Amino acid sequence: MNQYINLSMENIDEAHICCAIGDPKHQAGVDRKKEWIKNKLKDGHVFRRLDARGKIFIEYEPLETAWVPIGGENYEYIYCLWVAGSFKEKGIGKELLEYAINDSKEKGKSGICTLVAKKKKPFLGEKKFFEHFGFKVVDSIGDFELLALQFKDSETPKFNENARSMKIETKNFTIYYSNECPYVEYEVKELSDYAKEKGIKLNFIKIDSLEKAKNAPCIFNNWANFYKGEFISNTILNANALEKLLK
Repeated sequence: MNQYINLSMENIDEAHICCAIGDPKHQAGVDRKKEWIKNKLKDGHVFRRLDARGKIFIEYEPLETAWVPIGGENYEYIYCLWVAGSFKEKGIGKELLEYAINDSKEKGKSGICTLVAKKKKPFLGEKKFFEHFGFKVVDSIGDFELLALQFKDSETPKFNENARSMKIETKNFTIYYSNECPYVEYEVKELSDYAKEKGIKLNFIKIDSLEKAKNAPCIFNNWANFYKGEFISNTILNANALEKLLK
């Protein structure tokens, strides 16, 4: 029987948080992520992982306090569901999602929702997996879709109007990011150093509050790239990837 751990103020300092496990260069990002989780626990944030050394977890919280430009009442929002490597195809993803669904029902929620894409994109769940559990598309912006599983009659969540333009005024390469993901801290520094070396104008906008997250000008789930005023991807970039994009 699989054993799981829910992070809490009592165990988070000693526990690993899966994503950047075993990679020293991301330790600063892991520390920032843990601080982010600590600040979110009071909102009902849940980070549940397999009691094993691997990238196997689900992370969710009430939509009202979730750092995404999505509006709605009495829903939970799933940030991430990740089962990697040798742990795949063992029913663990099913167990994690069923836990989140049952937990949401016990809390009296009207449903649970998550962000996916019509075609698979980095750091987003598999649409077909969620559809298997009854999730349905309730809103969309371009290739991105909001899936929701309703438990009772209620108004479904939807993307905030500010997120629908997927455009910004500045033409310089601009990256929106937050410490929701432990990978971003290292890449922000790498990209900053690269831009300085090459004389490239690169803007970073840190999402560090609920207000900023709800008012993001695009689909946002911890990293968003804009170039010439247009949203181009949610891929977390390193220096090589940025160089290729600019070329």
